[in-house]
Amino acid sequence: MSEYRFITYEELDEGTIARITLNRPRYRNAQSRSLLVELDEAMLRAEADDTVRVVILAGEGMTFSSGHDMGTPERALEREPGPDQHPTFGSHGATRTSAEKRMVQEWHFYYQNSLRWRNLRKITVCSVQGPVHAAGLTFAWSCDLIVGAEGATFSDPVGTRLGMCGVEYFAHPWEFGLRRTKELMLTGGDVTIEEAHRLGMVSQIFPADELVERTLEYAREIAKRPTMTALMIKEAVNQTQDNMGFHNALQACFSLHQINHAHWAEIHGGRVAHATVEDGAVDWRRKPSSANPDQDPEQIGAVVR
Repeated sequence: MSEYRFITYEELDEGTIARITLNRPRYRNAQSRSLLVELDEAMLRAEADDTVRVVILAGEGMTFSSGHDMGTPERALEREPGPDQHPTFGSHGATRTSAEKRMVQEWHFYYQNSLRWRNLRKITVCSVQGPVHAAGLTFAWSCDLIVGAEGATFSDPVGTRLGMCGVEYFAHPWEFGLRRTKELMLTGGDVTIEEAHRLGMVSQIFPADELVERTLEYAREIAKRPTMTALMIKEAVNQTQDNMGFHNALQACFSLHQINHAHWAEIHGGRVAHATVEDGAVDWRRKPSSANPDQDPEQIGAVVR
């Protein structure tokens, strides 16, 4: 079914639907570099396949995605020199220093890949469950449509937990609204899937035990549309949003994100590029996961950003 390690790739309905599933359930599908690169490869594979009409993006386990991987053993292995180091830690700005290194790496793997998926020449459907945190929002917002299970929630707690002004793909005001975004970023609060549906961010809400099959049925309906019709609908909406300033706003907020990192890196002498508990950040590593209260501290340390 899949030749990937951290995702799975399935061809359904004679190849008209591609289903890509994040497959790190132990760490709530935290986004390691290896997972990010595999996901980009899979998205481009689906885009290159003219049989594919709809791409489903899903997550294995209790949580769609908890955000960036902030501390799993696999994260340490892929970053440090050695046989398990991911090759992108020797390229794409990785050999530069300080703010330049961080900015170029994040531009490639957190920001540009999200834009690329947003502009994919296929219709994309994101299927979510559980708490969707921080960069998990980036995955969902990169897709054309979002469906989810009852009980799903959405949040970007990096303001309260890391002292940051949001994740790299700052679509928050477009998805949540202006003042709701400020409140959520300043308090670390959640948006329920019912509120997300009222806001127009989520298209459909399904019973949790029916999410996989109902998402597939939904994708099948969309796949019936002529490919040119689907593409022009997507392009009309995306170009309208871009003309309203979406792309320029994302670029500006990415730059602010990097200034925010540089601020904390200077304060902490380069040790960390985010706020710590001593700076007033919430001690999130000691809190049990809302998805699994019995989760061990090592797994909790994997997220959130």
